[in-house]
Amino acid sequence: MRRDYAENVSRAGLCAESARSREKAEDRFYLAAGLVLLCAELWKQYVLTFRIGEGAYQWWYFPFQLCSVPVYLCLLIPFCGKNRGLRRAMVTFLADFSVLSGLIAFLDTSGMHYGYAPLTVMSYLWHIGIAAIGIRSGLKQEGLTLRCFVPAAGIYLGCCLIAELINLNLDRFGVINMFYINPHYEMNQIVFASMRQFLPNQAVIAVYIIMTVLGAFLIHLLWMGIRRLRYGSEENRG
Repeated sequence: MRRDYAENVSRAGLCAESARSREKAEDRFYLAAGLVLLCAELWKQYVLTFRIGEGAYQWWYFPFQLCSVPVYLCLLIPFCGKNRGLRRAMVTFLADFSVLSGLIAFLDTSGMHYGYAPLTVMSYLWHIGIAAIGIRSGLKQEGLTLRCFVPAAGIYLGCCLIAELINLNLDRFGVINMFYINPHYEMNQIVFASMRQFLPNQAVIAVYIIMTVLGAFLIHLLWMGIRRLRYGSEENRG
């Protein structure tokens, strides 16, 4: 019995060490991805301000849209330390909301086109990149449950609150519409813009936020289904 106990302890130690090693590798990936995104965003802001804006900052491009959040989360994830819940929430956000924002942008690519071709290319690569980071997060995340979605949705709603505070406090300096929920501007997102015919603008914004959460939740269910199929097939082979 002592031998069995020692073997179990040894296996548990090896599993814990393996998990820590995998997490460190994931942290390196997120840090590298975050730095690449940060450099791309800084270059974009420079070009928009000095090449296109002739030195005048354009608040419309302030980097706090839904598709901008991955740069901040990727840089924060490696420094979560022992806060497992926060780390999981951030990774789940990338798996659900970043995939949604990265892919949904291709339904209407007009916002990704600029008068400067390299900026247009970077815009396409950015959305492909954040979708790829999210897909990788969804495929690699362990222990994914319905409950995991709640904190990720909380991050999204918290970001909506921050975006609205930015909108209401900075729009006196210029046109700014973070997360496309500034009540001072009519909703112009594809599909939702047509709702203004029978709903007030504030109601359309509320519907937009709710549908974004629902869309991310459907992607969350997709990851859960893929995980179940993967590990179910492995158990059957075993």
